[in-house]
Amino acid sequence: MGDILVGTCSWTDRELVGSGWYPVGRRDAEGRLRHYAERFPVVEVDASYYALPGERNSRLWVERTPDGFVFDVKAFSLLTGHPTRSAVMPDGLPADSRDPRVLDEVWARFAAGIAPLRRAGRLGGVLFQFPPWFRPGARAEAFLADTARRTEGWPVSVEFRHPEWWEAGRAEATRALLARYGMAAVAVDMVQTLPSSLPPVVHVTSPRLSVVRFHGRSTAWGTGSKEDRFRHAYRDDELAEWVPRLRHAAERVEQLHVLFNNCCGDAAVRAAEAMARLLGLPSPAGLGRPAVPVQQGPLPSGAARPHRPQRQEHERSDR
Repeated sequence: MGDILVGTCSWTDRELVGSGWYPVGRRDAEGRLRHYAERFPVVEVDASYYALPGERNSRLWVERTPDGFVFDVKAFSLLTGHPTRSAVMPDGLPADSRDPRVLDEVWARFAAGIAPLRRAGRLGGVLFQFPPWFRPGARAEAFLADTARRTEGWPVSVEFRHPEWWEAGRAEATRALLARYGMAAVAVDMVQTLPSSLPPVVHVTSPRLSVVRFHGRSTAWGTGSKEDRFRHAYRDDELAEWVPRLRHAAERVEQLHVLFNNCCGDAAVRAAEAMARLLGLPSPAGLGRPAVPVQQGPLPSGAARPHRPQRQEHERSDR
């Protein structure tokens, strides 16, 4: 049985910070992370989707969390084919993923930004969440092949949002594709009544990692405001549906990450606490245990090249 790590998608979300979950005296950047890490063993860094991660932040995250605590880092938007604001591009580079020079530079900056986590053995995985228009086909497979080449040795997870990837008759080919590159398939919990709904199935495609992300069950998924899309407070019976699936998946991997993305108020941390209780997991307080060993591999070519550091907030309200 592999380790099951339960946490949330962000510890800095504005709604969470304003909910009162963080106690008085622990509401600054350092205090929030330390408070969170005393209660959960894993967190997803979503700010890295909106702006390239910085090495200084990664070093601080390692210093402020106990041994055994791991960070799943969401890939920068340009690296997954999402629209990217010019304002967050380094050194005035255009936000053009079709330009090989730009793409190489952004990959190098991203690799350098997460390097302290990798060196410390604290990188749980890098999440590549592809947009709804990323559908099966030759272009998508070529994109995945290039991503695999650039992330060789990294723990990588992939979340598809186009439902064709997991349709009957296609799912086995999708599993085989991800397994070929050692990428972990991301399972999701979401409302099941929309054309874009993905089935609540855990596909194990890597022996070392599997990831399940709980998006909530709002019918405004994909259309409403952020608050509308993620407004859902999980009931125990909804979470209990997943317990046998999670335990079965954990039997086949070294680590299973269970992450709650229903970040509206304190709903995500409350759901994570409830899921850990339903799974019978011990409190993460005083973890003090080594992370599951992961082959980190060499940094991609060019990642260590000196560059002018980009100013970045230590933490930001992210999604």
